[in-house]
Amino acid sequence: MPEISRLNRDSDWIELDFVEREETPRELMKLGIHLHVAGLSLSDTISILDKFGVKRSRSTVHNWIQKAGLQPTDGKNPDHVAVDETVIQINDQRYWLYAAVDPQSKKYLHVRLFSSRTRALTEIFLSELRDKHQVDDAIFLVDGAPWLHAALRRHGLRFRHETHGNRNAAERLFKELKRRTYQFANHFRNADPATAETWLQTTAFIENHSI
Repeated sequence: MPEISRLNRDSDWIELDFVEREETPRELMKLGIHLHVAGLSLSDTISILDKFGVKRSRSTVHNWIQKAGLQPTDGKNPDHVAVDETVIQINDQRYWLYAAVDPQSKKYLHVRLFSSRTRALTEIFLSELRDKHQVDDAIFLVDGAPWLHAALRRHGLRFRHETHGNRNAAERLFKELKRRTYQFANHFRNADPATAETWLQTTAFIENHSI
């Protein structure tokens, strides 16, 4: 199962720069973040921490994840970028999850959550992507979405309409994120969009380190 491979990896790459005063040992904080984002429920996560003699509430572990600010790292220079968006459900609201993926490495480059799907928001996503990575010379692999084509033209970026092939890298990763978004909704029924976005970006970060 995908969860097993994630759980078998260490947590050394999780940075805890946000920590100032925290009684929990850093290694156990990293373990708690890793376990929950890798697929364990908050209840199971705090049960494991309890075995190490650390008693923490579910809200505490949730706050660790929010404060850690983990998301795909900057500075990549891919030849191709697969961009796609998909609908996810948080509570009773629909949101659009945008993601850019390097189809060669299968790693996320950038992840954002928006309340709607428009050209203006797509342009914001592309602007952030360009700030984070060297993608101006890359070929973007996209579907037939007109708002995406228009935003790419506005930025002067080259793109190719591709239904299958390398663009499937984004779709494959979306399936995993969507599967775990349903778990997320079960964990945080009253989550706000900002909380959801942080969780999704952290999940993308974990996915990148699981490849």
